[in-house]
Amino acid sequence: MPDLLRARAANADISAAKDTSIIWLFLNGGPSQYETFDPKPGNPAPHRSVVGTVKTNVPGTHLGGLFHNLSKHAHQFSLIRSFTHSAADHAAATHWLMTGHDYPAAANPGTPQNQPGFGAMVSRYRGPMHPKTSIPNNVKLDYVYGEGPDWLGATHSPFDIRGNIMSNLTPRISTDRLADRRSLLKSFDKVSRDIDSSGMMSALDDFEVRAVDLIRSRSREAFDVTREDPRLRDRYGPGLGEKLLQARRFAEAGVGLITVRYGSWDSHGANPSVNHGTIEEEMHKYVPELDRALSVFLDDLYDRGLQEKVLVAVVGEFGRSPGMTKEDGRDHWPLLGNQLLAGGGMKMGKIIGSSSQRGDEPKSNPVSPNDLLATCFQFLGMPLDLQYMNPSGRPTLMLDNGKPISELF
Repeated sequence: MPDLLRARAANADISAAKDTSIIWLFLNGGPSQYETFDPKPGNPAPHRSVVGTVKTNVPGTHLGGLFHNLSKHAHQFSLIRSFTHSAADHAAATHWLMTGHDYPAAANPGTPQNQPGFGAMVSRYRGPMHPKTSIPNNVKLDYVYGEGPDWLGATHSPFDIRGNIMSNLTPRISTDRLADRRSLLKSFDKVSRDIDSSGMMSALDDFEVRAVDLIRSRSREAFDVTREDPRLRDRYGPGLGEKLLQARRFAEAGVGLITVRYGSWDSHGANPSVNHGTIEEEMHKYVPELDRALSVFLDDLYDRGLQEKVLVAVVGEFGRSPGMTKEDGRDHWPLLGNQLLAGGGMKMGKIIGSSSQRGDEPKSNPVSPNDLLATCFQFLGMPLDLQYMNPSGRPTLMLDNGKPISELF
């Protein structure tokens, strides 16, 4: 572990990093804008929500009819109703959203990403591990295509908490024996230290300390949701709720980006072979859990005063078509989608952009995947012209276009 910490510290640009965190909640499959955040209540069918509409506590703002809890929190989030791009394939659209680069070849099954993912950019800029707590700066709770580091290198891969993470962080010897071994190591190191005139040994000692302290300190606690008040855990509930609770703990501990995936929103219509129902059935399958868990999360975020430090981005790769399929579903529709942002010290209770009357394209203020990422860059204190050397030895912009959404700042 000390060697790992040294290597990762050498891959950091942390001088200007802010103590802020993003929870990236990815709604896999492309959620319908009509049935989620742009229900178009005055439209004739099928250009309106099939699950009805609910008024929110922000006058004039409506959500899909199943968001009974989230509708009471509209003052705590802002909606982007004009998200747009041109990639109609799941993988290609997700690659664009996760990397800021349009890569049509990603539509071919098995094609690896060809640019670093957002979390890897955060890791490269801030350093793969927090400078004080040594907790990873890029953590994933689930897999999302395009999340990898590509040519930035494996050092910046997301830290996967699944598997044996807790047992790996649990000392297999007593802390007393651990302290004894640390003392023994110091006694051996003294000989080398006495003859070392470069100061390198002192620097190495710091990483030895950090490696041991990572195991002994509160950093490990961030991985353990059982330390939370049982009443709060009950409010969050299982599934997505527990993941959001875990993500909040990581954000409190200083993780730069935490990736969470929820659902399978590819709602083409009834297809028993892939366990899909109609668009209405699919909304009843996924929205209630999202509605409950995200509402509890927002309560918790604001109760703890974390709304300045933590930004939650509820995103999908694209929206759904204005027309219905013969199986009572909606097809891929990259021309228009919705995204939700909450916290981050940004202006909440706002609607960014608007959609056409039919809800099939932006009417005003189109927001691209790069604009969304640029907004996240600005929140995290990362320069918009951030660039690193690619394998060919050429400086490469992490975002080659895109502007932060000014209405949020």
